[in-house]
Amino acid sequence: MTLPPLWIVRHGQTEWNAAGRLQGGLDSPLTALGRDQARAMTALMVADGVSAASHAAITSPQGRAVDTAALMLAPLGLTARPDARLAEYRLGPHEGLMRDDIDAAHPEIADLAPWDWYDALPGAEGLAALAARLAPALRELDRPTVIVAHGIVSRVLRCLVLGLPLAEGARLPGGQGVIYRVADGDVTALGRPGGTLA
Repeated sequence: MTLPPLWIVRHGQTEWNAAGRLQGGLDSPLTALGRDQARAMTALMVADGVSAASHAAITSPQGRAVDTAALMLAPLGLTARPDARLAEYRLGPHEGLMRDDIDAAHPEIADLAPWDWYDALPGAEGLAALAARLAPALRELDRPTVIVAHGIVSRVLRCLVLGLPLAEGARLPGGQGVIYRVADGDVTALGRPGGTLA
């Protein structure tokens, strides 16, 4: 897939991230740290040449992503257009629950690594279905674009852009407060990489 340069961002920390509660299609507000993470990414964007004159921006329609995008991009004069296809991985009946509670209900997947666990979760969307949802959104991009989304979405987007099998998403770094610039087959982390899928 040939694409313009992309800046892929996960939303800032939310109240449920801090508590270890899985959000999926549900939402919780950004914490003070999450708002600070969004604002700190503004400077990273400026230093990397992102501007309203040369870049577009799209965001998941979920509140945590919309709020992160507004805090991060408003100082640049850039407004992110919501795109429903960028919504977080759907967890089905498990949204809003704690991982321990889900593992107690589904001991057959409790010992899986996080990436495999999400894909095997009964009633969840499945990584292949998520990739199929995201791919058309990528194909429509025709200029350098900032994408504000979610943890699992960020990894799957990078797999698609780089032509990696979805299983490689487990090895990609994540975290909040980090921007992944993907251009010409290379990925550069702006900020501090790391973090979990939560």
